[in-house]
Amino acid sequence: MAGRTDRWILTELATRHGVPADPAALQRLRDSYLIHLEREIHEPAPGKGILPGVSRLLATLAARDDVCLSLLTGNLEAGARVKLEYFGLWHYFECGAFGDDTADRNALFDRAMTRVGALDGTNPCAANAVVVGDTPFDIQVAAAGGAKSVAVATGGYDSAALRLAGADVVLSDLSDLSAVLDALGISG
Repeated sequence: MAGRTDRWILTELATRHGVPADPAALQRLRDSYLIHLEREIHEPAPGKGILPGVSRLLATLAARDDVCLSLLTGNLEAGARVKLEYFGLWHYFECGAFGDDTADRNALFDRAMTRVGALDGTNPCAANAVVVGDTPFDIQVAAAGGAKSVAVATGGYDSAALRLAGADVVLSDLSDLSAVLDALGISG
């Protein structure tokens, strides 16, 4: 399921359990998921926490006037907000595209770019965008949209798998700020 959109996951879940994947049923599943997420986010779990370098990188990028941080995630917007607010990271993202927008993860890139452009009335160029992610699906989104991909081997895929998937750059984590900025094509 890693890298899939929540909308795709909910539809698949409904289908596998013989529940019609109509809008009302999917809304009930979505609402139930969010209720459980709100409760479970406060429970301890192995490996739960902010990954190395993430907070420093986001603070560094947010302080720049030549960078727009947009969240492109398969998570439902409300779910992404719960998760990122819990860790104090939600405020870094000016806009985004989410798993409730579409089941097609690749379509999220165009939605994110449109929302970035709406912030200041520009038409952002995909070639100037960088998708940072930890799954082959993230790499596919970047390739489909014409953006650069920076893969981080902090999830369920190791560096070799991410290279094999076609990532432009693969990092073990985001702890080396200089290396990450270089991978993003940003001068420090």
